[in-house]
Amino acid sequence: QVRLVESGGGLVQAGDSLRLSCVGSGRTFSGYAMGWFRQAPGKEREFVAATSWRGSIKYYAESVKGRFTISRDNAKNTVYLQMSRLKPEDTAVYYCAARASATMLTTPNYDYWGQGTQVTVSS
Repeated sequence: QVRLVESGGGLVQAGDSLRLSCVGSGRTFSGYAMGWFRQAPGKEREFVAATSWRGSIKYYAESVKGRFTISRDNAKNTVYLQMSRLKPEDTAVYYCAARASATMLTTPNYDYWGQGTQVTVSS
């Protein structure tokens, strides 16, 4: 069992930056690939970014490429999502997730999920 807790969300203005954190506990955090997803009101959950368990392989949605950066610190059992040049369309609840397999990281087939943190970007 892996427990994930996100933090760092909030209300910001367009163009601002924000860093989300996700702390894992339970089973060995470093053995899991980690991903960030988001869900806006009335929309399906969508992939944002993912990283392999070593952090050497990263994937990004086209909509955030060049603006968001995923990273992880396995010594701290933490994965981060640095978001810059935020846009109103980035408004959503952001979830981190852990997956034992290193495949299909851009799909929501993850083993464990956090409870989410709200990010609201005003125009």
